[in-house]
Amino acid sequence: MSRVRSFVQACHSGTDNSTAHTDDASAPAVTQAQAGGPAQAGAVSDRIRMRLAQGNGDTSTSAIAAAVRAEYPGIGMSGVVQEVRRIREEIHGAGPVEPLLDLPDVTDVLVNGASEVWVDGPAGLCRVDSPFRDDDHVRATAVRLAAACGHRLDDASPYADGFYRRDSAGGSVRVHAVLPPVVEYPCLSLRVLGTASTSLDDLVRSGSVPPEMADELRSLVRSRQAFVVSGGTGAGKTTLLSALLAEVSPDERIVCVEDTRELHPRHPHVVALTTTPPNVEGQGEITLRDVVKQTLRMRPDRIVVGEIRGAEIQELFAALNTGHDGGCGTIHANGPEEIPARCEALGAMAGMSPESVKTQFRAAIRVVVHVERASSRRLASVGVVPPVGMNSSLTDGKGNDEQPLYPGISSSGVVMVWAADGGRTDAWPLWERVVRGGAR
Repeated sequence: MSRVRSFVQACHSGTDNSTAHTDDASAPAVTQAQAGGPAQAGAVSDRIRMRLAQGNGDTSTSAIAAAVRAEYPGIGMSGVVQEVRRIREEIHGAGPVEPLLDLPDVTDVLVNGASEVWVDGPAGLCRVDSPFRDDDHVRATAVRLAAACGHRLDDASPYADGFYRRDSAGGSVRVHAVLPPVVEYPCLSLRVLGTASTSLDDLVRSGSVPPEMADELRSLVRSRQAFVVSGGTGAGKTTLLSALLAEVSPDERIVCVEDTRELHPRHPHVVALTTTPPNVEGQGEITLRDVVKQTLRMRPDRIVVGEIRGAEIQELFAALNTGHDGGCGTIHANGPEEIPARCEALGAMAGMSPESVKTQFRAAIRVVVHVERASSRRLASVGVVPPVGMNSSLTDGKGNDEQPLYPGISSSGVVMVWAADGGRTDAWPLWERVVRGGAR
């Protein structure tokens, strides 16, 4: 485990990681199974699992330790501990890649067949040594993880998507698996969904959010204007949203809706609702749309949708347009100006017309906060969705009333008021009017 950690840290720091594979005095001695290589370790794992099955299926630590000692009568205590950890990972966790999921700075583990394993963290993708014996080993791990998520994965159903809860480290892992013939070799994509919460101050210290914009974002939350956090995959949307929710007044009730719980804001009154995937027979599914409807009966002060990605947008718009101020969520988009078109596509999934989506979007959402990931995650830009009818009365910041500030408002839907590369734009007075002045 220590060698895995040092390798990933060396990779992310940009140093030569060739020495990260070498043993040192502090590295634990390998067991006989590991000394024999991956094939030998796999054979030992199979024999130990057989012993456990013959012992009424007990997979407790003591039962695994007894099976290890039976397999290797002369093994020392350090060897027992290491083998027990490895077998537990094979049985309960993500198998050979469980140590990678345990690393605090790793968010994704990507397996492209037995020969290629990548990890993703704050500094980007990094290739690591593969712990898999062969493609059959990858496939077996994928099938077991899919089963842990309640899904079938085989030749007839060659892909699966789900979540499982981690018993040891807490939080959950999002699992996506694909098998041949859809892909050349078995592939696994694992996303770590932790339980830690980040504050705005933490994001300022990390350089993700400028100090002056942290204060403005606090004002946004206090204004109870509805907003969305946009960005690409892994850009930090959920992290920023959780930090913003921590700024909500403690006397407010936050109701969060997600596929699996990722939002853990530092707030005293949070209710978390999650969806339920269909079982292996395809029954029992509870969708985001179903759960958003339930929030309306729970006396929410803030309705939060962890990721707006489908037909639930209709229920969210309805809630935000009927007195539920301060709602928010995240949405995948490459920039704030793309949000209206993205919402139109999602609204179509609910049978909404483009005109209906455009009208409800302008009435429901007031601010778009965009994050991006280049060399690191950062707040990239902020846009405002002017209330319907405001364009003709905007000022240009120089006292010129009754002159349109941004002629493209009606067509673009979002006016950029701040950008990381240029600071406040000429349209900043719109932010002041909406966030400070409470214009709706």
